[in-house]
Amino acid sequence: MLLNRSSIRPSSFARLNSGLFLLQRFLCSTEQLGNKKPDGEAASHDDVAAVFRIIITSSSSEHMARSLKESKIFLSNDLIDGVLTRLRFSHGNPFRALEFFELTGKRRGFFHTAVSYDTMLFILGRSRRFEEVWRLLVDMRRKDRTLITTRTVQTVLGRIAKICSVRQTVESFRKFRKLCVEFDTNCFNALLRTMCQEKSMSDARNVYHSLKHDFKPNLQTFNILLSGWKSAEEAEGFFKEMSELGVKPDLVSYNCMVDVYCKNREMEKAYKMVDKMRNEETYPDVITYTSLIGGLGLIGQPDKAKDVLKEMRECGCYPDAAAYNAAIRNFCIAKKFGNAFSLMDEMAERGLSPNATTYNLFFRCFYWANDLVSAWSLYKRMRMKGCLPNTQSCMFLIRLFRRQEKVGMALELWNDMVQKGFGSFTLVSDVLFDLLCDAGKIDEAERCFTQMIEKGQKPSNVSFRRIKVLMELANRKESLRNLTEKMTVFQHIAPLDDRRVGESPEGSPSCLLQPC
Repeated sequence: MLLNRSSIRPSSFARLNSGLFLLQRFLCSTEQLGNKKPDGEAASHDDVAAVFRIIITSSSSEHMARSLKESKIFLSNDLIDGVLTRLRFSHGNPFRALEFFELTGKRRGFFHTAVSYDTMLFILGRSRRFEEVWRLLVDMRRKDRTLITTRTVQTVLGRIAKICSVRQTVESFRKFRKLCVEFDTNCFNALLRTMCQEKSMSDARNVYHSLKHDFKPNLQTFNILLSGWKSAEEAEGFFKEMSELGVKPDLVSYNCMVDVYCKNREMEKAYKMVDKMRNEETYPDVITYTSLIGGLGLIGQPDKAKDVLKEMRECGCYPDAAAYNAAIRNFCIAKKFGNAFSLMDEMAERGLSPNATTYNLFFRCFYWANDLVSAWSLYKRMRMKGCLPNTQSCMFLIRLFRRQEKVGMALELWNDMVQKGFGSFTLVSDVLFDLLCDAGKIDEAERCFTQMIEKGQKPSNVSFRRIKVLMELANRKESLRNLTEKMTVFQHIAPLDDRRVGESPEGSPSCLLQPC
């Protein structure tokens, strides 16, 4: 049974094509898009930010074209790559992104890079616009088939696998035979990697066995299949088949086996595998030792895990931040915070700056212990050391502030996010606006809301409704009108329909499987 999806109606893209025709009146050549920069000069961060803002704030195609022309910014390949990447990670409007991509691609003598194509395919696939995904792939084949790489295959299949069955994903994979220059084992590996990431290791195993006779499995094939197993027995099966086919394991293969044994608390088998590595003259690296550290922590031996750090150095393999983080995690789980902080100090002494992941090991413990004092003290230490929190850090803190109704601390965190640009504004703002609305802080909520929009980030509709109710109760009509107008910036999205994935308007198999 096919899964539900949203898809752009044909009339939507008819309007898009009409809009692009009008855009050409404004921007019909490279020269009209701005003053050309010397070859090789990279696009500046400011230029990328300026073009990004033009795209997300444009009310129409014509408005976007005029603004781009007036900006006098040269739309180079570097700049377009940067803008599309930013649209991808900010979850920008896919309809506007496609207009921008089509517009710039129609300039005389201009060709998009493989990075731009892959990023655009990701944006369209995430929005379930599969008709346009396949149309773009056909366009890539027509212009230059070498643009369609294994990265392209994995990008497209990853989006399809998110919402479709394994069968549909494999059928889509087969369509690449007509698109790729070489439909080989590398493409097969891209499919297996997609199965591991978007489906399950069992699905990857089944796909491997059904297609392995069509492709010649190589070392990379088995390394993909060895990674991620929770079952040591399954991993052992692939390791055995690898040897039977004459494929010699490498360091990655051995590390996968050591890791699965450690995660299953089978430390004796893990150490035997390390001995086997050495006998094969494949010597453990920092990843091998990090797995051992994690495994020893799981069996309740954090002190022995710490000794592994010393053993590493004696073997000429120096611990990195991930190895120290694994050892610190063990002490945090055991609630031996003194030992954990000592290890963090040791990291710094050895020239390894603790990162956001390091601090999150502590934040998690303080959050579940409802220890605001320790969490806030750690955050101040983090700022002093110049380490920027990530989204996970921010969520631990903002939820703790929400739980204890600490408005001042929450606003201080938010101001740091705005000034230094770390964390997810969307996720943090949902919790922040809940706190501000419950506390009746209308002015603060309006200010934070405005700051978020100025950063090009869309507040959630739930947050907007909360603030709207609060402003209506306070009779703040002008402020409400102002926020409503700002929200309209994010409303110019192409209409969608509710057809199923894999179905055309006529009900026959569609673009998902038959574009080529």
